[in-house]
Amino acid sequence: MRLDKFLKVSRIIKRRTVAKDASEAGVVLINGKEAKASSKVKVGDILEVQFGQNTLKVRVKDIKEHVTKDTASELYEVVE
Repeated sequence: MRLDKFLKVSRIIKRRTVAKDASEAGVVLINGKEAKASSKVKVGDILEVQFGQNTLKVRVKDIKEHVTKDTASELYEVVE
């Protein structure tokens, strides 16, 4: 799955265009490397997203095309 779509589906970032802009700005890392919006996300990858001074670090547990708001947090687990 594309990075920008995963960030939207998992509700880490609310809109896909915002996720795309964030990855183009270089604030999203996959396994420690800067990632583009079109980068592929796989189960087990570590994503780091910088929100201002805060950094959210998550491990991808599952990939699904559609999830409800209640089950979106099951796609990842927070690391650290």
